[in-house]
Order: sequence, then C-alpha cells, then structure tokens
Amino acid sequence: METIRLLSDFGLLILIWMVQLLIYPSFAFYSQKDLFIWHDKYTKRIAAIVIPLMFGQLVVTTAQFVSRQGLYEVLSITMVLSLWIVTFTQFVPLHQNISKGVEVAVSVQKLISRNWIRTTTWTLLFALTAWNHFTTELF
Repeated sequence: METIRLLSDFGLLILIWMVQLLIYPSFAFYSQKDLFIWHDKYTKRIAAIVIPLMFGQLVVTTAQFVSRQGLYEVLSITMVLSLWIVTFTQFVPLHQNISKGVEVAVSVQKLISRNWIRTTTWTLLFALTAWNHFTTELF
C-alpha cells in the first residue's frame, strides 16, 4: 500500500508542476474563442488523468489513516482533504467560468496564482510520503 501511495503522490506532484508551469500559463496566450474550444477538450482529457490519481491517493491515504493515526497519517489525510476542498471550491468554479465564457481573463489569472496553493501542498505531501516511505524501509 505504501508503494501505491508513493506512486500516486509522485504522479500528482509531476502533474501539478506541469499544470502550474506549462498548462495554466498557456491559457493566457489563447484568444477567448480559441481557449473556449481548447478548454473543453483539455478538461475532459486531464480529468482522465487527475480523477484516478486523486481517488487513488484519497483511498490509500484514508486506509492508512484508518489503520493508524500517527503524525504522518494525520498530516496526510489533512493535506489530501484540503486539496479536495480547494480543488472543488476554487478550481472547479474557475474552470466552469472559462467553459461558460464568464470572466475568462480573470479566471485564467486566478487559476495561475491560486494554483500555487495546490502546487505547494502536493509538493510537501510528496516529500512527507517519500520521507515516511524511505525512512520506514530503512528500519
């Protein structure tokens, strides 16, 4: 289970950095019409990657928390649940704005700036998981 957790956290780490440095900033270079067309395709395609990774991470993190409530498990479940809350309360509505053509430029800028919250959290979460995985493996 720990290896699955490490892999899902690593997958989300790579994904979030690609989104932060490449994908969201690229939205600012599209005309509103072209972004509208691309965004519809993008959201469907990225969901096929993000949803399994996030669900996998949630399931494994929850199972770890249920089996043991140590500091690692408490921090992990708190961070994962925070990521879910931020994603669905902040990012889903911004993507919906773009899909509807509402406040597109503002929504793109908010995606870029606010995504640092998720980027930082997923980076710290992976570091925590890697530290836990490799220190546990050593002993």
